[in-house]
Amino acid sequence: MQADRYTPPKSRTVSFGAAFLINGAIIAGLMFSAPHIGLIEPEKVLETENIPLPPVPPPEPPKPQPKLEDPVVSQAPLPYIPPPIAPQPTQPVIEGSAELPRDLPPPLPVPNPGPTTILPAETPRPVLLPLIGATQDPRYAGDFQPEYPSGELRAQRDGVVVVRIRIGTDGRVKEVHQVSATSPAFFEATRRQALSKWRFKPATRGDVPQESWKQITARFQIENL
Repeated sequence: MQADRYTPPKSRTVSFGAAFLINGAIIAGLMFSAPHIGLIEPEKVLETENIPLPPVPPPEPPKPQPKLEDPVVSQAPLPYIPPPIAPQPTQPVIEGSAELPRDLPPPLPVPNPGPTTILPAETPRPVLLPLIGATQDPRYAGDFQPEYPSGELRAQRDGVVVVRIRIGTDGRVKEVHQVSATSPAFFEATRRQALSKWRFKPATRGDVPQESWKQITARFQIENL
């Protein structure tokens, strides 16, 4: 058994050489079949160059927009449309003579207006304030009753006198007119008393004293003496 496992040194050298040749042939085949495998190309540096840009043109101004109220004018001319022809009334045909009838009434005369008169413009009238009548002055109320006439007193007669008096701006009586009286004696006594003793607050118009007329009644009674 030991004699079979022994291999002489010459046979080992031949086997190693054959193995080396086989491996070399395989590697050479691979290299020829793929010639680029294992070759490293050097890196290339990318060279760049700045190209100037063209200048930017200025922005165009905005075009004016048409206003809403402006009508849009069409470039194409509008077709001409003739206006409609209104029908003319036909005149009735009058047969007979062209002379006018003789029984027509004569034409009416045209009135002559005459010269035109221009009236002047009316000036506005001032507003008339109301008149506030005169009233008896209470300070002289005790001097109102006239003196009783002696003749009427002896006759035991009563009397009534109605007079119309004119009162001045100072409150004094300027005129006395008889309206009615029982007797002339009663009127005379009333007239003297009115001109000498009667006093009034004068009538006014807008705080301005005015002359005025007033009717007064005086009574004579014996029982009040």
